[in-house]
Amino acid sequence: MKTRILKTTGDDRAGSIRTAVKLLAEGEVVAFPTETVYGLGADAFNRKAIRAIYKVKGRPSDNPLIVHIGSLSQVHPLAATIPIRFWVLAEAFMPGPLTVVLRRSPALPRYLNPGLPSVAVRFPRHPVARALINEAGFPLVAPSANLSGRPSPTRAVHVLEDLDGTIHAILDGGRCRVGLESTVIDLTGRRPTVLRPGVITVEQLEKVLRTKVGLARQTAKKPRSPGLKYRHYSPRAELILLEGKKPEIRKALKEMSGALKGKKKIGVLALAGYTRPSERLDFFSLGTTGVEGAARKLFEGLRELDRRKVDVILCPAFEEEKVGTAVMNRLRKAATRRIRV
Repeated sequence: MKTRILKTTGDDRAGSIRTAVKLLAEGEVVAFPTETVYGLGADAFNRKAIRAIYKVKGRPSDNPLIVHIGSLSQVHPLAATIPIRFWVLAEAFMPGPLTVVLRRSPALPRYLNPGLPSVAVRFPRHPVARALINEAGFPLVAPSANLSGRPSPTRAVHVLEDLDGTIHAILDGGRCRVGLESTVIDLTGRRPTVLRPGVITVEQLEKVLRTKVGLARQTAKKPRSPGLKYRHYSPRAELILLEGKKPEIRKALKEMSGALKGKKKIGVLALAGYTRPSERLDFFSLGTTGVEGAARKLFEGLRELDRRKVDVILCPAFEEEKVGTAVMNRLRKAATRRIRV
């Protein structure tokens, strides 16, 4: 199978979306851009297509899928009840990088996240994603379009690196604007709880909902959201996360690079403020705009350092507040080792 890259700029867009819709209707899976990361899309009501997603990704069968809709009206057949809090969140953040977990409709096929009493729903902002779903006429399940456990793809070329020859097509919408997967909030309990942090923060959710919002930290036996149970986002290189204050981290970078001299090729993934300690290090800058900019480039940096064939990636930690909570969530799940300095 040859994986086709379908352009979505200019005159190519309408034809590319029609081609992708035809493949989806035939039960195939197609990668497409969202504002967060690229998704691997399939008809949410097609058992064969859902099985194909798990097979292509090598995804554990109990890792749930998020259902992507093209308009808010499409949520009604998915949920048994829709609480007022959903509509409050929709008014503030949808379309956008927010996924909401609701009690599932009894009419939903059992093969869609079997064993769960809930369904996770997202209304993406990316115009190509919305056009694709609306042209198809059915919602799409869409986990990240990468091999399970690898860094999520934020460009079409990242999808091709992992899935070339295993899927029919990739809709190329350029670089994803957000760069981290959506925030997931569970509304099925008495207290709203964030299951996976993202660029929509707990503080923003609390302000809109006018109530305290919990943050899940435990590994779930039956996870209601992706990102809760398994190791994710990992590069091929060993990723060492350095946690502590900035001066101590700088010192640790220098000491560790010296200890590894001549033994391994070393990469550093950090904000531009962390200058290159020596010429022995392969540096990937996460930018100069703080943690928000780092979030956009995080997965790209992990993939780029893999491409440069480094053996070890040293990464300074971020302060765990606002978007930093989401960045640290991804880094901790990706890390081979965490060192407190």
